[in-house]
Amino acid sequence: MESVTVNGRTYRLPGRPAVVVCIDGSAPDYFDDGLRRGVLPRLARFRRTGFSAIADCVIPSFTNPNNLSIVTGVLPAVHGISGNFFLDLDTGRETMMNDPALLRCDSLLAALSRKGLRVAVVTAKDKLRLLLGRGVQGGVCFSAERARETSLAEHGIARADEFVGRPAPDVYSAAASEFVLEAGVKLLETLRPDVMYLSLTDYIQHKHAPGDSVADAFYRRLDALWGRLAELGAVVGLTADHGMNGKTRADGQPDIVYLEPLLAQCLPAGGFRVILPITDPYVVHHGALGSYATVYLRDGGAVARARERLARERGIVYVEPREAACERFGLPPDRVGDLIVMSDAHVVLGKSPGAHDLGLLKEPLRSHGGLAEQRVPFEVSAPVSATYRERAGQGLRNFDIFDYVLNGVT
Repeated sequence: MESVTVNGRTYRLPGRPAVVVCIDGSAPDYFDDGLRRGVLPRLARFRRTGFSAIADCVIPSFTNPNNLSIVTGVLPAVHGISGNFFLDLDTGRETMMNDPALLRCDSLLAALSRKGLRVAVVTAKDKLRLLLGRGVQGGVCFSAERARETSLAEHGIARADEFVGRPAPDVYSAAASEFVLEAGVKLLETLRPDVMYLSLTDYIQHKHAPGDSVADAFYRRLDALWGRLAELGAVVGLTADHGMNGKTRADGQPDIVYLEPLLAQCLPAGGFRVILPITDPYVVHHGALGSYATVYLRDGGAVARARERLARERGIVYVEPREAACERFGLPPDRVGDLIVMSDAHVVLGKSPGAHDLGLLKEPLRSHGGLAEQRVPFEVSAPVSATYRERAGQGLRNFDIFDYVLNGVT
């Protein structure tokens, strides 16, 4: 059978449509709770007839690095996307990681398109569209956020909102994710791509815990749509870019450890810079507060002092120098700071009290970024071979999902 090799991994070309869905922020509890209460009947069918496991996402457990790992099959050390935001050492500016020029390797989607396969990419947020679509030839690539602005020349389809049959959604809504899956169904019914990658948004998961009535309604709709994809003959793979945890105190207020005041206790003014890589243009649902931070130090000799002070702070569970963190988590050394810091399951990291507008948060804060949000679902709608089942027992990553959908399905 014909195949393609990308970043050291070989994939069979699909004999029937292959669809991978990245359910942004979907901790395994959403699936477990929904299945227990009968909210997810199509997922229940997938589990009866297909394959189910738990996988680890990449660290930091943020959107951009994980989406790029899923479509490249490798760690951030290879593809270069270390967060949603990073400090550009050449300019000294904090920079969004949405420029395709920042990507350091090929994607499976681009390689498949060069083989002549029809590829479709639909994202909720436009920030991911250019990264995920880099190098895709002759396919479809658009975001729900900008669906009314699409053109045949740039996106492979004109007026995607009219194609799907509903208005372009507000990015801060359940409708943004629903639109992505509805677009996938419509594409499969009409253009019938060989491979589709559908990336949702975690707006609901940031605001509503498993079992909440709003979360239930959202997951019921997702379940119906990925069930429809399977009914149309696709092999469907489901995973997530990261999990999600509640980050509040008993009084309902965000439980925040501010790093700059702590570092000021042991370092001179201007001797450090804190970067929060969760930052992106969409902060209404998390206030730029996550479980992962990176710290740049003007004096390399200050690493031990800074590390010692942060490690003593309540809620901080990981503080290590760049070299150790990059080796453990597969990060690009030139795109992280001198220290990597992570908080526990119920604490977030901030810069300083004045750097965050907590008034944006209308519900108790839920967020992600650290080790506590690393576990994610991993589901395939069709049976996989005994070899692939055995391999799963040795540990799965979310970026193994295309391997299982294209190579593992029997």
